[in-house]
Amino acid sequence: MTRRIILLLLLLLMAGNIFGQDSAPTSTPGRRRGWLSRILHPFSPEVVPHYKDPRLRGLALDLQITPQTVKLSEVRQLGVKVTLANLSKRPVPLDFPTNQRIEIYLMDSAGDVLAKWSDNHAIAEKPATILINPQERVEYNETIATRELTPNKVFIAEVFFPQYPELRIRQKFLAVP
Repeated sequence: MTRRIILLLLLLLMAGNIFGQDSAPTSTPGRRRGWLSRILHPFSPEVVPHYKDPRLRGLALDLQITPQTVKLSEVRQLGVKVTLANLSKRPVPLDFPTNQRIEIYLMDSAGDVLAKWSDNHAIAEKPATILINPQERVEYNETIATRELTPNKVFIAEVFFPQYPELRIRQKFLAVP
């Protein structure tokens, strides 16, 4: 009985590549996770997008909109929280020529821009560099007006960094009366 258990454990250890990811390239390959990591953390989505700009490698964006279903009779501002996390093993510097770090667009389902975050904010020529260390993140909590939204339609909130157009994320939400 113990021989069977030992043989089974040895087979599992030697066959680690069976449980790994395929080696075929994809359009946005993420971080390769081993089979043990997948077993211990099955719902961990730590997928790092692959950017063309090598300076951005290892960065991952997350977008949270509050409230997810917007009641236009109660909500005048939509809360937008953007998190830029460095999942790599090296620090990533980001250079900005102005004090604007992010841009937020509210769009209808056809892709037409209804509102821009920068229209209501003053932008000054103030160069700065942000250094994101490994396993750290930067959060931006902003609000954008919902006055252009109409009830019973799906809208899209798009957030991007104007200096780094590859750092872009979208999320859909519903507006109700």
